Amino acid sequence: MSESAGETSYDLVIIGAGPTGLFAAYYAGFRGLSMAVVDSLPEAGGQVTAMYPEKMIYDVGGFAEVRGRDLVQGLLDQAAPWKPAYLLGRKAEKLESVEGGVTVTLDGGQVLRAGAVLITAGIGEFTPRPLPAGDGWLGRGMVHFVPSLRAHEGQHVVVVGGGDSAFDWVLALHPVAASVTLVHRRARFRAAESIVRQARELGVRIVTDAEVTRFLDRDGALAEVEIRIKGAEPEVLHADTVVAALGFTADLGPIESWGLRIDHRAIAVDSTMATARERVYAAGDVAAYPGKVKLIATGFGEAATAVNNIAVALNPEAHLFPGHSSNAE
Repeated sequence: MSESAGETSYDLVIIGAGPTGLFAAYYAGFRGLSMAVVDSLPEAGGQVTAMYPEKMIYDVGGFAEVRGRDLVQGLLDQAAPWKPAYLLGRKAEKLESVEGGVTVTLDGGQVLRAGAVLITAGIGEFTPRPLPAGDGWLGRGMVHFVPSLRAHEGQHVVVVGGGDSAFDWVLALHPVAASVTLVHRRARFRAAESIVRQARELGVRIVTDAEVTRFLDRDGALAEVEIRIKGAEPEVLHADTVVAALGFTADLGPIESWGLRIDHRAIAVDSTMATARERVYAAGDVAAYPGKVKLIATGFGEAATAVNNIAVALNPEAHLFPGHSSNAE
């Protein structure tokens, strides 16, 4: 990494801090490359952190099962010795070719210069679906996902939504919170019947045909919410935290304007994971090629393939195959 007027330089800029991007950060370090990891979400882990951090994942090699948040933490720990620069809560808006590499301009105007870019953006940039009554409350009592369950120990929590992620938060928070109430605007749920049944068996209060209409504060902190149930008078619930689990929309955003070949909301790549632009690569769910299977395990392999080819692109004298990591000292 180096800095010059208005620019910070890295060998590699990784766009997307999901599992594929985090493994790419480790592998880039293993290959001796400096790197920055950019993601629009405020926490590393991508879709795993945003949607199912408490769920067990069963298709990662070497683990009979691994909780989503534990997988993300393991990947962060694996990359940590190489000191990646994490630029989280930042959007990559512009990509331009320059002599010897590319520049990436972030929202706010920060410019990153890199020998190469690896796009590991998953299914794209996540935008939480809004909870109208919560306008202005984000970070002041309302959240879209829960990085730390212990932060809500002893709290009254209201979860809004009816999908798998809403019930995942209910089940995860139930053992630590003082109370958990789920509010959903319909009588039917999008979530799997098994997790709905599990929540009911735990005695979680589930309020259907209802909407959160007002947030009520006490001394500037969230204290209660008002809900309106179809055919009934408004009701006020204790609420230290509201988890707005209404889902996310995802799209490639500015990436679509970067001169890449887009195939069904994914980026076309060749067998080296190179895109249509020189020094720009893609891996993970965002990468498309014939026969592609979208798995975390696939993304890990693609990340290694991309980084090894990037290492050669940056230094033609480097070996494509670096040797086995078990042989490294």
